[in-house]
Amino acid sequence: PDSSRFQIQVCMRAVVTGGGGYFGYKLGCALASAGASVVLYDIHKPIWKIPSGVVCIQADVRDYDAISAACEGADCVFHVASYGMSGREQVSPNHFVFSCVTVHTEDERLTCKQRNIARLIYTSTVNVVFGGLPIEDGDEETVPYFPIEKHVDHYSRTKSIAEQMVLAANGTPLAGGGMLYTCVLRPPGIYGPEEQRHLPRLAKNIERGLLSFKFGDPSAKMNWVHAENLVQAQILAAEALTPEKNYIASGQVYFINDGEKFNLFEWLTPLVRAIYTSTPNTLISLTVYNSSFCVHVTFGMFALVFLCELLFILTGCIHTCQY
Repeated sequence: PDSSRFQIQVCMRAVVTGGGGYFGYKLGCALASAGASVVLYDIHKPIWKIPSGVVCIQADVRDYDAISAACEGADCVFHVASYGMSGREQVSPNHFVFSCVTVHTEDERLTCKQRNIARLIYTSTVNVVFGGLPIEDGDEETVPYFPIEKHVDHYSRTKSIAEQMVLAANGTPLAGGGMLYTCVLRPPGIYGPEEQRHLPRLAKNIERGLLSFKFGDPSAKMNWVHAENLVQAQILAAEALTPEKNYIASGQVYFINDGEKFNLFEWLTPLVRAIYTSTPNTLISLTVYNSSFCVHVTFGMFALVFLCELLFILTGCIHTCQY
């Protein structure tokens, strides 16, 4: 983003939790470029070069004393840290994901209160409203939360709880006077140069020939968001929680995406052709009609998922908080 346009109203000292990850790092760099003093807080250091004006603190988000110390003197906290979205993290026990996502969010709220930090921006996810059924042209006013107890994954459930905690904290008093102003941004999948989570995994699966089929409704469309667009949204949200902007974003939620819809397989076509030479043409419907083939495939998929869960329970797993 063009950081120069944010130099006047951006916070003087910002803390980005999850700052060692791809998006947190991008946000921190943009804030520093705009003239802010930035703390990147994460259990892992970024793999990229740390620019001038940025300090990295390597610590666990579940360590309240460490996060409180990191936030001393801050004007704004960008809560980007999360856990359990993809990969092996998805099968982590519920209590572990809960502690990394929800408990940490409560610690952030308490830190803002005790440190008199007036602005808290929470990076949520579109998953909080999605439960598997199509949503067409949904917006903040018309799409309700998906019931927490019906989420099938720990990540979506805990993100929904944490988001609602942040919104409930809006307008609460700070220890030294004044009020806490909060808002929530709901991005879909994030992409961009050097992105580490989504596209590299897809590229590996393409190389392995695992994208030989199309799944689901061939007309279904979705949204993604470029990292730079989400960075702009975060900085604008920070501005919109100031008296100069009449706290217009206070207590609000915003879906953030690139503003265009596309079919995932069509969007991936250039990548598939570059790696695998041919694109998937066979469609496997996830809706069971009268076709015995669809029935067998559907039950086969559920059997595979059940087997993976069983293997995980039997073998266990070593957990580390990664963002």
